[in-house]
Amino acid sequence: MVTDGKAGMVKRLWFKRRLLMASVSTGLLSGVVVAGPAGAAQDEETNVQNLPPVEVTAPPPATTRRNVPSRPVAQAGASSSSSPKTRIYVYPTAPGTGRGLDVDKVPSAINAVDANQIKRTGSLNVTDALRDNIAGVNITEVTGNPFQPDVEFRGFVASPVTGTPQGLAVYQNGVRINEAFSDAVNWDLIPTAAIRSVTLVTNNPAFGLNALGGALNLQMKDGFTYQGAELDVMGGSFGRIQGSAQWGKQVDKNYGVYAALEGLHDNGFRNFSQSDVRRFYGDVGYKAGDSEFHANMGIAKNDFGASATVPAELLDKYWGATYTTPQTTSNRVGYLNFTGKVDATPTWTLEGTAHLRRYEQKLVDGNPTDVQECGADPTLLCFGNDTTPANGTNGVQLANPFAPGTILGEIDRSSIRSTSFGVSGQATNTDQLFGHDNRFVMGTSYDASVTRYNATAEIGTMGENYVVSGSGIFLGPTGVPDTVAGPVSLRTVNQYNGLYAMDTFNVTDALAITGGGRFNVARITLEDQLGTSLNGDHTFTRFNPVIGGTYKITPELTAYAGYSEANRVPTPLELGCADPVRPCLLAAFLVSDPPLNQVVSKTMEAGLRGTKELNIGTLGWKIGGFRATNYDDIVAVPAVGRTGFGYFTNVGRTRRQGLEAEVNIKSPTLQFQASYAFVDARYLDAFELGSESPFRDPVTETIQVLPGDQIPAIPRHRVKVGIDYNVTDVWKVGGNALFVSSQYFVGDESNQYSKLPSYTVFNLHTSYQVAKNIQLYGKVDNIFDKRYATYGQFFDREALPNFTNGGAEFTDPRSLSPARPRAFYAGMRVTF
Repeated sequence: MVTDGKAGMVKRLWFKRRLLMASVSTGLLSGVVVAGPAGAAQDEETNVQNLPPVEVTAPPPATTRRNVPSRPVAQAGASSSSSPKTRIYVYPTAPGTGRGLDVDKVPSAINAVDANQIKRTGSLNVTDALRDNIAGVNITEVTGNPFQPDVEFRGFVASPVTGTPQGLAVYQNGVRINEAFSDAVNWDLIPTAAIRSVTLVTNNPAFGLNALGGALNLQMKDGFTYQGAELDVMGGSFGRIQGSAQWGKQVDKNYGVYAALEGLHDNGFRNFSQSDVRRFYGDVGYKAGDSEFHANMGIAKNDFGASATVPAELLDKYWGATYTTPQTTSNRVGYLNFTGKVDATPTWTLEGTAHLRRYEQKLVDGNPTDVQECGADPTLLCFGNDTTPANGTNGVQLANPFAPGTILGEIDRSSIRSTSFGVSGQATNTDQLFGHDNRFVMGTSYDASVTRYNATAEIGTMGENYVVSGSGIFLGPTGVPDTVAGPVSLRTVNQYNGLYAMDTFNVTDALAITGGGRFNVARITLEDQLGTSLNGDHTFTRFNPVIGGTYKITPELTAYAGYSEANRVPTPLELGCADPVRPCLLAAFLVSDPPLNQVVSKTMEAGLRGTKELNIGTLGWKIGGFRATNYDDIVAVPAVGRTGFGYFTNVGRTRRQGLEAEVNIKSPTLQFQASYAFVDARYLDAFELGSESPFRDPVTETIQVLPGDQIPAIPRHRVKVGIDYNVTDVWKVGGNALFVSSQYFVGDESNQYSKLPSYTVFNLHTSYQVAKNIQLYGKVDNIFDKRYATYGQFFDREALPNFTNGGAEFTDPRSLSPARPRAFYAGMRVTF
C-alpha cells in the first residue's frame, strides 16, 4: 500500500469505512463486517483498499475473491444496508456470486451472524452467537448439556433431542443437515471455527421440508474467502479447555485450500455432565473465469454426559444434581460435498451440489422402570400392574434375581446409523422482462437416506445417587398389545424430491414483486428387521406457494410484506410411535401405529428496515411482525405413569405470531445493539392429552387443552442488549444482557400451573492486542451468578423416592434444566 503520509492514510481509511457502513443494509446482515484484531489471517478482516460487495448466501457460501492485503487492517463495519451492492442468496444451491438478489428485493425478515460475531462469544458452539445476535432466537438446554441446546425461533425449534417436533431447516454449504430419522439437529457436529456466516431466512418455501419457521443457512469458509492461519486456545471454569486451528491459502489465483481443527473438554457444573468435542473441516476449491468448484469434507467425534432435567427438590439441595443416570450421547459424522457454479451466458448461471453423509449416534439412558416383582409370585418379574409378565429376549418370563425391596431401574440403549446422499441443481436468469429488471430462478433437489435403528432395555438396580447399575438381564417382547419393552431393529428409507421456481420482477426502481413456489414429494418406508409389525410405506405431497413485495420508500427506508406456505412430513420416528394405546419409550421403542398427517404452516409477515448516518456512526434499525398458523401440528404426548414413554399425535391448528424490533449503531470505536422480540404461541383447537400435571383429571389422568391456551416452553418476551467499545487501538471491552420472560412448563398445556420464572443474565468480555499477531481475551458469563432454569417440565413423582429426604415421595412436580453458574474464561489467539 502506497500512501502520502500517515495522516492521509488514516483519513482515507476512515472515509472508506464510512462508505462501507453506509452500504450495508439495516438490521439484515447484523454486523457482517465488524471489528477484529489485526493479524495475517484473512477472515472477516478484509482489505479496505479492495473491499468486495458484502454478500450473505443461503445456503451456499459466497465466492467473491478477496485480494490478500500487503498488511491486514482491523476495521469496523455496519450490520445493515439497502445498497444495491448488498445481495443475498435465498435459495438452496451451490456457491455463486454476482447473481444474488438485492437485499431490498427480499420480501421477508433476514438475520445474519458473521464469523467475527461467532468469534467474539469465545465459544465453539455456534448457537451462542445466534442467541446473542438474533432477536427472536432463544436457547434452552433440554438435555442439560450446553453443546446440545434447543434453538427456538418464533416458537419453532431445531433440537438435538430425538422426538422433539422440529420446525426449522438447517443447511450447511447447501446441504440439509436435519438428521434423517427424526429431523433432529446436532449442533455439536458443526465445525464452528470454519463458519463464515449464518443466515436465518424466513417466509421462503424454496428451502423445502421442515422450514416452517424458517431456514438457518451456514456458509463455510474456503481458501478464497479466508487466507492466513490462526491458533486459538482457551480455558476456565468447570475444567473447560478448548482449542481451534484454521488455515487458508489461495494458490496461483485458481486454487484455494482451507482447513479447520477443533477440540474441547468440559467437566460440566453438574454430575456426569462432561463433554468432549473433536471436529475437522476442510475445503479445496478451483476457480477459473466465471466457474468455481469446491470439494469439502468434515468429520466429528463427540461424547457427552447429557444430564437432562432434574426434580426441583434435588436442585434445592445441590445445583449440580442429576436424576437417573447414566445418560450419555456419542455422535459421529463424516461427510463429503461437491459444489459448482458456471456462468453459462452473461445472464444464465448454473449451480449444483452433490453430497454424501454418514451419521451415527449411540444413546445410553438410565430411567425408572415399570418392572417389579410380581404380586402373585415375587420370584418372577412383572410390569407395573403385577400381572403382565416381564419376558426376556427368549420370550420366557424373567425370574426375579433381586433382593426384596430392591428399587429397580432400566438402562435403555439405542443406536442410529444413517447414510444420506443427494444432488441438487439450480438455474438463474437475469434477462430483462418487458424492459424491467427481472430475476428468475428454478431448481430441483433429490435427497435419500437409509437408517438402521436398534434399541434394547436392560433391567438394573437404582442406587441412592440415582445411578442405574445394569444386571445383564434384557427385556424381550411381552406379547401384550399395550406394553412395549422388547428390542427393536428397524430399517427406514427416506426419499425427498423438490422442484421450485421463483421470480422477482422490478415493477419500478422502488417496487419489486416476488412470486413462485415449491412442490415437495416425500416417501418414507419402514422395514421391521425382527418381524412385520413396524412395516409401513408413506407418501406425502405438497405445493407451497410464496408471494411478496418490497417498496423502497426512501433511499434509507424499505418496506416489505409476504405470504408463504411450508410443510413438514412426519419422521420415521413419529410414524412408528403414534398410538396413544401403545405408547413408546421415545427414542427407544417403536410400535406399529396409525399414520400421521403432514404439518402445513401458512405464514404472513411485514415490516420496515432502514439506515441513517449519525455523528456517532451508522444507525440501523428494523421492525417487523409475523403470523404463522400450523395445520395438523404434531406434538409429543407423555404416557402418564410410564417415565419416558409417550406417543405423537396431530392436534389440529396452532398459531405463532409476534413482533421483532432491533436497533444498532456501528462506528470504528463503538458497536451497540438492542433488540426485542414478542412471540405469542397458542393452540387453536381443543384436545385432550395425558400429563403429569397436578391439575390432571384423577380418573383419566389427562388435561383438557382449550383454544387460546399458550404453548409451553415458548417465552413471550426476549430483550437483548450488547455493546463493544474500543477503549484504545489495542484494548476492547464489551458486554451483553439477555432477558427471557416466564414460560409454561411442558405438560402444562392447559396453563393451570404457575410459570417457569423469567431470568436476566449479564456477561462481560474483553480483548487486548499484545502484538500485531497476538491477542489475549477473557470473558465472564453470568457475572451475578444468577440461578435460573431455561426449561421445565413435569415428572412422575411416584416413580422413585426422594433419597435426599429420607426416601419420602417427591412433592414438587417440577423438573428443571439448571443454567450454568458464573464462569470465568481466558484465552489467546495467534495469527500468521
